[in-house]
Amino acid sequence: MAESAEKVAKQAEDRLKKVADSVRERFARITETRFTDKIKDGLFLDQVDHGIDRARADERRRKQGGSPR
Repeated sequence: MAESAEKVAKQAEDRLKKVADSVRERFARITETRFTDKIKDGLFLDQVDHGIDRARADERRRKQGGSPR
């Protein structure tokens, strides 16, 4: 009786491992494809660092006597 319970538990464990592996593969495929597609479509090409521009504008305002924002 204990042997059959161990066998059933082992089969369940194997099945769960297969499901987990399948989910990981699908998730990796979906996220990789979407991110790669976004890069290929040029999602990041038009992004610039606005922090430098803001810092310069803030400094200009301070020199003119205004508030930094």
